[in-house]
Amino acid sequence: MKKNRTAIFFVIVLLVISLLSCSIKWAARAADKLPKETALHKTYNYEGRVIIIGAGASGLAAAKVLEQTNVDYLILEATNRYGGRLKKDTTLADFPIDIGAEWVHSAPIVLNVLKGKKGKQIDEELIPYKLENTASWDGEKYKINPKWENNAMYNFLPESKFKNSTWYDYVDKNIAQTVKHKIKYNSPVTEINYSADKVIIKTENGENYEADKVLVTVSIGILKSNYINFIPVLNLEKKKVIEEITFHKGFKVALKFSEKFYPDFVNCKVKNGEKGFYDIAFGKETNTNILGFLCTGDETNKYYALNSEQKIIDALIEELDKIFKGKASTTYTGEYIIENWGKHKYTQGTWTQAFQENKSQLSVLNQSIENKVYFAGEIYDPYRQMGVPGAILSGYYTVDKLLIDAK
Repeated sequence: MKKNRTAIFFVIVLLVISLLSCSIKWAARAADKLPKETALHKTYNYEGRVIIIGAGASGLAAAKVLEQTNVDYLILEATNRYGGRLKKDTTLADFPIDIGAEWVHSAPIVLNVLKGKKGKQIDEELIPYKLENTASWDGEKYKINPKWENNAMYNFLPESKFKNSTWYDYVDKNIAQTVKHKIKYNSPVTEINYSADKVIIKTENGENYEADKVLVTVSIGILKSNYINFIPVLNLEKKKVIEEITFHKGFKVALKFSEKFYPDFVNCKVKNGEKGFYDIAFGKETNTNILGFLCTGDETNKYYALNSEQKIIDALIEELDKIFKGKASTTYTGEYIIENWGKHKYTQGTWTQAFQENKSQLSVLNQSIENKVYFAGEIYDPYRQMGVPGAILSGYYTVDKLLIDAK
């Protein structure tokens, strides 16, 4: 009887996943929603000056269009680097590690769309992220997940990762290289005044810039914090929607071990957000053992309260020892990297997922202000992708509107 119940449950789960696979259109399942052409393939006749705020994926993408259209533009970047929440490390392992955005959640063909390449043959070598062994951890019990569950998850949302490179490398090579000469670093914007014909932008260090149009690509966390003062203030509807968008705090860690004692992925039970350990070296051509840890949502408060990077690492090793019976502390090399996106002054969070938000909310977010101030980023993506593809496509989508709207 127990075997029959298990079989029936298995069939029901597969049927539900099959139905969801047909009906849900986001990320890898939204390949048919990708634009047949982007602003990269269009020509424009615009003579005004444009300022882009933020040199993340969406800002760089919009700049690429302006560059090839010979529009006068400048990118104001708050930090000393471009890439936003794209970042890589080459010191911990013998392969580059994404310590920002990591997974390709979209169908691989998106890589051609993002760089304006025609055809279905992609240049990048990808690893299908089809996990072989995973487990669950609720703080007390460790449970190995059945293989059918791993297969079902991959069939529901087929993802991939770069085999020998990173998202940062992709954006750097295909987008940033053509526009990085137009970036003004260490220029955090604190005020956008669009009350007159020209838009006046002020930075934290007291500099003023003038433009005909402005494209704001800062994280939704910065908009939530009111770090940028808009004159006149944003309308109540837009402010309300900004406040309602989910944007979790969080951080990412990579730990180096002398041997691999862990499975491909361990999902940790949390009330909201995400928490999990995962093999960063999965599918890579390497002998280095790198275990990743990703935590977002309320669970991060427990780690933030430790007030020390080293104490966070110690806490993770202690938890791993509890899960794997002391194997972590005996094989840990003492080497790690940590990227605390939730604590970054000019990020203040991890990521958003536009497909999870209400369509009417996204419509409000995508509205420009008086055809002068525009917004772009992953949360504004109209094509229902996730992460980097959504951010880049939003940059193309919004700069297209910016260039064709009446002055």
